[in-house]
Amino acid sequence: MINGDPHVFLPQPALSAVAVPPPGEGPGFWAGAPSAVAADGFVYLAYRLRRPVGEGRGYAVVVARSADGQTFEPLLTITKEQMHTESLERPTLVRTPAGSWRLYLSCATYGTKHWRVELLEAATPAAFDPAQARVVLPGDLKTGVKDPVIVHHDGIWHLWASCHPLEIPAEADQMVTDYATSPDGLDWTWHGTALDRRPGHWDSRGVRVSAVQFTPDGLTAYYDGRASATENYEERTGLATGPDPSTLTAHGLTPHAQSPYGGLRYLEILPLPTGHTRLYYEYTRPDGAHELRTELLQPHQD
Repeated sequence: MINGDPHVFLPQPALSAVAVPPPGEGPGFWAGAPSAVAADGFVYLAYRLRRPVGEGRGYAVVVARSADGQTFEPLLTITKEQMHTESLERPTLVRTPAGSWRLYLSCATYGTKHWRVELLEAATPAAFDPAQARVVLPGDLKTGVKDPVIVHHDGIWHLWASCHPLEIPAEADQMVTDYATSPDGLDWTWHGTALDRRPGHWDSRGVRVSAVQFTPDGLTAYYDGRASATENYEERTGLATGPDPSTLTAHGLTPHAQSPYGGLRYLEILPLPTGHTRLYYEYTRPDGAHELRTELLQPHQD
Protein backbone atom coordinates (compact mmCIF):
# COMPACT_ATOMS: atom_id res chain seq x y z
CA MET A 1 0.00 0.00 0.00
CA ILE A 2 1.13 3.58 -0.57
CA ASN A 3 0.18 6.82 1.17
CA GLY A 4 -2.07 4.86 3.53
CA ASP A 5 -4.59 4.15 0.77
CA PRO A 6 -6.03 0.66 1.43
CA HIS A 7 -6.97 0.33 -2.25
CA VAL A 8 -3.45 0.81 -3.68
CA PHE A 9 -0.88 -1.99 -3.66
CA LEU A 10 2.50 -1.66 -5.34
CA PRO A 11 5.40 -4.15 -5.41
CA GLN A 12 8.50 -3.85 -3.27
CA PRO A 13 10.85 -6.37 -4.90
CA ALA A 14 13.28 -6.23 -1.96
CA LEU A 15 10.56 -7.93 0.12
CA SER A 16 9.64 -10.51 -2.51
CA ALA A 17 10.42 -14.20 -2.95
CA VAL A 18 10.78 -16.25 -6.11
CA ALA A 19 7.68 -18.39 -6.62
CA VAL A 20 8.66 -19.84 -10.03
CA PRO A 21 12.13 -19.58 -11.62
CA PRO A 22 12.56 -19.19 -15.39
CA PRO A 23 13.15 -22.34 -17.47
CA GLY A 24 16.65 -21.17 -18.41
CA GLU A 25 19.21 -18.42 -17.94
CA GLY A 26 19.50 -15.25 -19.96
CA PRO A 27 17.18 -13.10 -22.12
CA GLY A 28 14.10 -14.79 -23.52
CA PHE A 29 13.64 -17.31 -20.71
CA TRP A 30 10.56 -16.33 -18.71
CA ALA A 31 8.31 -17.61 -15.97
CA GLY A 32 5.52 -15.17 -15.28
CA ALA A 33 2.26 -13.63 -16.51
CA PRO A 34 0.50 -14.91 -13.36
CA SER A 35 -3.20 -15.25 -12.57
CA ALA A 36 -4.19 -16.36 -9.06
CA VAL A 37 -7.31 -17.52 -7.19
CA ALA A 38 -7.67 -18.30 -3.47
CA ALA A 39 -10.10 -21.17 -2.85
CA ASP A 40 -10.63 -24.13 -0.52
CA GLY A 41 -7.63 -23.25 1.64
CA PHE A 42 -5.19 -23.07 -1.28
CA VAL A 43 -3.80 -20.55 -3.74
CA TYR A 44 -4.17 -21.69 -7.34
CA LEU A 45 -1.82 -20.06 -9.81
CA ALA A 46 -1.75 -20.15 -13.61
CA TYR A 47 1.41 -18.89 -15.30
CA ARG A 48 3.21 -18.91 -18.63
CA LEU A 49 6.62 -20.45 -19.43
CA ARG A 50 8.66 -19.11 -22.33
CA ARG A 51 11.93 -19.76 -24.13
CA PRO A 52 13.60 -17.40 -26.65
CA VAL A 53 12.13 -17.00 -30.13
CA GLY A 54 13.37 -19.96 -32.14
CA GLU A 55 13.62 -22.17 -29.05
CA GLY A 56 9.93 -22.52 -28.24
CA ARG A 57 8.65 -19.01 -27.42
CA GLY A 58 5.58 -19.26 -25.08
CA TYR A 59 5.58 -23.04 -24.95
CA ALA A 60 3.39 -23.88 -21.94
CA VAL A 61 0.89 -22.70 -19.34
CA VAL A 62 1.06 -24.33 -15.92
CA VAL A 63 -1.73 -24.54 -13.34
CA ALA A 64 -0.30 -25.03 -9.85
CA ARG A 65 -1.43 -25.16 -6.21
CA SER A 66 0.11 -23.89 -2.97
CA ALA A 67 -0.81 -24.06 0.70
CA ASP A 68 1.32 -21.02 1.59
CA GLY A 69 1.03 -18.96 -1.60
CA GLN A 70 4.75 -19.17 -2.28
CA THR A 71 5.77 -22.80 -2.90
CA PHE A 72 3.76 -24.31 -5.75
CA GLU A 73 3.01 -27.84 -6.87
CA PRO A 74 2.17 -28.11 -10.59
CA LEU A 75 -1.20 -29.74 -11.22
CA LEU A 76 -1.41 -29.47 -14.99
CA THR A 77 0.71 -28.31 -17.92
CA ILE A 78 -0.89 -27.22 -21.20
CA THR A 79 1.43 -26.96 -24.19
CA LYS A 80 1.22 -24.72 -27.22
CA GLU A 81 0.93 -27.85 -29.39
CA GLN A 82 -2.19 -28.91 -27.50
CA MET A 83 -3.71 -25.47 -28.13
CA HIS A 84 -2.64 -25.37 -31.81
CA THR A 85 -0.91 -22.06 -31.30
CA GLU A 86 2.45 -20.55 -32.15
CA SER A 87 2.82 -19.15 -28.63
CA LEU A 88 0.92 -18.87 -25.34
CA GLU A 89 0.83 -15.70 -23.29
CA ARG A 90 -0.89 -14.70 -20.04
CA PRO A 91 -3.57 -17.14 -18.83
CA THR A 92 -6.57 -16.04 -16.77
CA LEU A 93 -7.77 -18.41 -14.06
CA VAL A 94 -11.29 -17.83 -12.74
CA ARG A 95 -13.63 -19.60 -10.32
CA THR A 96 -17.26 -18.97 -11.20
CA PRO A 97 -19.95 -18.12 -8.63
CA ALA A 98 -21.27 -21.67 -9.15
CA GLY A 99 -17.92 -23.14 -8.10
CA SER A 100 -16.66 -24.37 -11.48
CA TRP A 101 -13.34 -23.27 -12.98
CA ARG A 102 -12.36 -21.48 -16.16
CA LEU A 103 -9.01 -20.95 -17.83
CA TYR A 104 -8.82 -18.30 -20.55
CA LEU A 105 -5.74 -18.81 -22.76
CA SER A 106 -4.11 -16.20 -25.00
CA CYS A 107 -3.08 -17.94 -28.23
CA ALA A 108 -0.99 -16.64 -31.16
CA THR A 109 -2.29 -17.55 -34.62
CA TYR A 110 0.39 -19.30 -36.67
CA GLY A 111 2.36 -17.12 -39.08
CA THR A 112 0.67 -13.84 -38.12
CA LYS A 113 0.69 -11.09 -35.47
CA HIS A 114 -2.89 -12.06 -34.54
CA TRP A 115 -3.92 -13.20 -31.05
CA ARG A 116 -7.15 -14.81 -29.86
CA VAL A 117 -8.43 -16.02 -26.49
CA GLU A 118 -9.71 -19.57 -25.98
CA LEU A 119 -11.59 -20.96 -22.99
CA LEU A 120 -11.31 -24.23 -21.06
CA GLU A 121 -13.85 -25.18 -18.38
CA ALA A 122 -13.54 -27.84 -15.68
CA ALA A 123 -14.84 -28.92 -12.27
CA THR A 124 -11.36 -28.58 -10.72
CA PRO A 125 -8.15 -26.72 -11.65
CA ALA A 126 -6.42 -30.02 -12.43
CA ALA A 127 -9.04 -31.14 -14.96
CA PHE A 128 -8.75 -28.66 -17.83
CA ASP A 129 -8.80 -30.46 -21.19
CA PRO A 130 -7.29 -28.63 -24.18
CA ALA A 131 -9.35 -30.81 -26.52
CA GLN A 132 -12.46 -29.02 -25.23
CA ALA A 133 -11.21 -25.47 -25.93
CA ARG A 134 -13.42 -22.92 -27.67
CA VAL A 135 -12.69 -19.42 -28.90
CA VAL A 136 -14.42 -16.69 -26.88
CA LEU A 137 -12.44 -13.61 -27.96
CA PRO A 138 -11.56 -14.09 -31.64
CA GLY A 139 -10.29 -10.61 -32.45
CA ASP A 140 -10.53 -9.85 -36.17
CA LEU A 141 -8.44 -9.04 -39.23
CA LYS A 142 -7.52 -5.64 -37.79
CA THR A 143 -7.14 -6.47 -34.09
CA GLY A 144 -5.36 -9.06 -31.98
CA VAL A 145 -6.83 -9.70 -28.51
CA LYS A 146 -4.98 -11.22 -25.56
CA ASP A 147 -4.12 -11.07 -21.85
CA PRO A 148 -7.67 -10.57 -20.50
CA VAL A 149 -8.30 -9.49 -16.92
CA ILE A 150 -11.69 -10.90 -15.90
CA VAL A 151 -13.69 -9.99 -12.79
CA HIS A 152 -17.21 -11.07 -11.76
CA HIS A 153 -18.75 -8.14 -9.86
CA ASP A 154 -22.37 -7.33 -8.97
CA GLY A 155 -23.71 -10.10 -11.20
CA ILE A 156 -21.78 -8.97 -14.30
CA TRP A 157 -18.64 -10.34 -15.91
CA HIS A 158 -16.15 -7.53 -16.62
CA LEU A 159 -13.17 -7.87 -18.96
CA TRP A 160 -10.21 -5.67 -19.84
CA ALA A 161 -8.08 -7.00 -22.71
CA SER A 162 -4.92 -5.95 -24.49
CA CYS A 163 -5.77 -5.06 -28.10
CA HIS A 164 -3.16 -4.74 -30.86
CA PRO A 165 -3.48 -3.14 -34.33
CA LEU A 166 -2.68 -5.57 -37.17
CA GLU A 167 -2.99 -3.51 -40.34
CA ILE A 168 0.72 -2.58 -40.24
CA PRO A 169 2.70 -5.60 -38.97
CA ALA A 170 5.65 -3.48 -37.83
CA GLU A 171 3.29 -1.55 -35.54
CA ALA A 172 1.54 -4.58 -34.04
CA ASP A 173 3.41 -4.29 -30.73
CA GLN A 174 1.35 -1.20 -29.91
CA MET A 175 -1.48 -1.85 -27.48
CA VAL A 176 -4.42 -0.29 -25.70
CA THR A 177 -6.82 -1.80 -23.18
CA ASP A 178 -10.43 -2.25 -24.27
CA TYR A 179 -13.35 -3.06 -21.95
CA ALA A 180 -16.16 -5.59 -22.38
CA THR A 181 -19.02 -7.07 -20.35
CA SER A 182 -20.88 -10.37 -20.39
CA PRO A 183 -23.83 -11.97 -18.59
CA ASP A 184 -22.06 -15.36 -18.52
CA GLY A 185 -18.34 -14.83 -19.16
CA LEU A 186 -18.68 -16.44 -22.58
CA ASP A 187 -20.32 -13.96 -24.96
CA TRP A 188 -18.86 -10.47 -24.67
CA THR A 189 -20.03 -6.99 -25.64
CA TRP A 190 -17.28 -4.46 -26.25
CA HIS A 191 -17.53 -0.89 -24.90
CA GLY A 192 -14.45 0.75 -26.40
CA THR A 193 -11.05 1.69 -25.03
CA ALA A 194 -10.83 1.99 -21.24
CA LEU A 195 -7.13 2.90 -20.99
CA ASP A 196 -5.14 4.51 -23.80
CA ARG A 197 -1.53 5.52 -24.33
CA ARG A 198 -0.20 8.93 -23.28
CA PRO A 199 1.83 10.66 -26.01
CA GLY A 200 5.18 11.89 -24.75
CA HIS A 201 5.11 9.80 -21.58
CA TRP A 202 6.73 6.55 -20.44
CA ASP A 203 3.58 4.65 -21.55
CA SER A 204 3.19 6.24 -25.00
CA ARG A 205 3.65 3.04 -27.03
CA GLY A 206 1.41 0.63 -25.16
CA VAL A 207 -0.76 0.11 -22.06
CA ARG A 208 -2.06 -3.25 -20.84
CA VAL A 209 -4.22 -3.55 -17.71
CA SER A 210 -2.96 -6.37 -15.48
CA ALA A 211 -5.20 -6.17 -12.39
CA VAL A 212 -8.39 -4.35 -11.37
CA GLN A 213 -9.98 -3.69 -7.99
CA PHE A 214 -13.47 -2.30 -7.48
CA THR A 215 -13.46 0.31 -4.71
CA PRO A 216 -16.13 2.49 -3.06
CA ASP A 217 -15.07 5.34 -5.38
CA GLY A 218 -14.88 3.36 -8.63
CA LEU A 219 -11.86 1.33 -9.72
CA THR A 220 -8.14 1.08 -9.19
CA ALA A 221 -6.23 -0.58 -12.02
CA TYR A 222 -2.62 -1.60 -12.53
CA TYR A 223 -1.15 -1.71 -16.00
CA ASP A 224 1.98 -2.50 -18.00
CA GLY A 225 3.35 0.38 -20.05
CA ARG A 226 6.20 1.18 -22.41
CA ALA A 227 7.38 4.09 -24.54
CA SER A 228 8.91 2.29 -27.52
CA ALA A 229 8.97 -0.92 -29.53
CA THR A 230 12.43 -1.66 -28.12
CA GLU A 231 10.88 -1.84 -24.63
CA ASN A 232 8.57 -4.66 -25.75
CA TYR A 233 8.84 -7.48 -23.17
CA GLU A 234 10.25 -5.08 -20.55
CA GLU A 235 7.15 -3.13 -19.55
CA ARG A 236 6.94 -1.36 -16.18
CA THR A 237 3.93 -1.11 -13.85
CA GLY A 238 1.68 1.94 -13.71
CA LEU A 239 -1.42 2.92 -11.73
CA ALA A 240 -4.77 4.15 -13.07
CA THR A 241 -8.16 4.94 -11.55
CA GLY A 242 -11.62 5.53 -12.90
CA PRO A 243 -15.21 6.26 -11.89
CA ASP A 244 -16.45 3.23 -13.83
CA PRO A 245 -14.95 0.19 -15.59
CA SER A 246 -14.93 1.81 -19.04
CA THR A 247 -12.97 4.95 -18.09
CA LEU A 248 -9.47 4.71 -16.61
CA THR A 249 -6.96 7.53 -16.20
CA ALA A 250 -3.25 6.87 -15.70
CA HIS A 251 -1.45 8.59 -12.81
CA GLY A 252 2.17 9.70 -12.54
CA LEU A 253 4.93 10.84 -14.85
CA THR A 254 7.08 7.78 -14.15
CA PRO A 255 6.37 4.06 -13.59
CA HIS A 256 5.20 3.11 -10.11
CA ALA A 257 7.22 -0.13 -10.04
CA GLN A 258 10.03 -1.61 -12.11
CA SER A 259 13.11 -3.80 -11.94
CA PRO A 260 16.53 -2.09 -12.06
CA TYR A 261 17.32 -4.61 -14.82
CA GLY A 262 14.23 -3.99 -16.97
CA GLY A 263 10.59 -4.88 -16.58
CA LEU A 264 8.18 -5.50 -13.73
CA ARG A 265 4.91 -6.51 -15.33
CA TYR A 266 1.73 -8.60 -15.19
CA LEU A 267 1.05 -7.56 -11.58
CA GLU A 268 -1.64 -9.78 -10.00
CA ILE A 269 -3.31 -8.82 -6.70
CA LEU A 270 -4.85 -11.62 -4.63
CA PRO A 271 -6.89 -10.87 -1.49
CA LEU A 272 -6.65 -13.74 1.01
CA PRO A 273 -9.28 -14.95 3.50
CA THR A 274 -6.90 -13.96 6.34
CA GLY A 275 -7.12 -10.29 5.35
CA HIS A 276 -3.61 -10.37 3.90
CA THR A 277 -2.92 -9.64 0.24
CA ARG A 278 -0.50 -11.45 -2.05
CA LEU A 279 1.15 -9.86 -5.03
CA TYR A 280 2.45 -11.88 -7.97
CA TYR A 281 4.40 -10.40 -10.86
CA GLU A 282 6.97 -11.05 -13.57
CA TYR A 283 10.36 -9.53 -12.78
CA THR A 284 13.50 -9.09 -14.89
CA ARG A 285 16.66 -10.56 -13.32
CA PRO A 286 20.24 -9.27 -13.77
CA ASP A 287 20.86 -11.87 -16.50
CA GLY A 288 17.81 -10.73 -18.49
CA ALA A 289 15.64 -13.75 -17.67
CA HIS A 290 12.22 -13.18 -16.08
CA GLU A 291 11.13 -14.87 -12.86
CA LEU A 292 7.75 -15.02 -11.14
CA ARG A 293 7.89 -13.29 -7.76
CA THR A 294 5.47 -12.96 -4.85
CA GLU A 295 5.03 -10.69 -1.82
CA LEU A 296 2.77 -11.08 1.23
CA LEU A 297 1.26 -7.81 2.49
CA GLN A 298 -0.16 -7.33 5.96
CA PRO A 299 -3.81 -6.34 6.50
CA HIS A 300 -4.36 -2.59 6.37
CA GLN A 301 -4.91 -0.89 9.71
CA ASP A 302 -7.24 2.12 9.61
